[in-house]
Amino acid sequence: MEFFCYHRDRPGSLALRDELLHDHWSYMDQYGKELIARGPTMTDDGEEPTGSVHIIDLPDAAAARAFVFDEPGYQAGVYQDVLLRRWRNILGRTMWDFPGGRTDGARFLVLGLGAGEAVDLELPRDTGELIAYGPLLSDDGTAWLGTAALVRAPDADSARAVLTVDQYATVEVHRWQFGGRS
Repeated sequence: MEFFCYHRDRPGSLALRDELLHDHWSYMDQYGKELIARGPTMTDDGEEPTGSVHIIDLPDAAAARAFVFDEPGYQAGVYQDVLLRRWRNILGRTMWDFPGGRTDGARFLVLGLGAGEAVDLELPRDTGELIAYGPLLSDDGTAWLGTAALVRAPDADSARAVLTVDQYATVEVHRWQFGGRS
């Protein structure tokens, strides 16, 4: 089962986040084979982290909750909240398979939250700039709750355009970068 996890940083927690970076990476190293994508969201200027995205394939929801809540930054209070949803990997690949590489161009997390009739279940026409893409689902995988995409785009507005924006209750766009050890 695939899961989308987004830890949002607590205001004022940057020093603690930095202090725990090695512990965070060591923790994530245990899940190297299960990770589909990972990396921090960043301020608009790309200078400071604002959260952490992890897309992971785990056996069940209990394992996903353990993954999210046992993470060292979560345990130490770095994050103000966590979004954890079932997810479906429409692209069928990991971020490391993205032909655009790790650093070329600006990257964004596009998070569309909604309820009701599902939208954007099919891939957008131009998939060349998609790093990861899929629906956010209820715990049992039957109800559509939104869409999450990692995309390379020239700017936030272009990134937002991968979703049918007017079909969501809210759409968030966050600067994002490939995570993990270089």
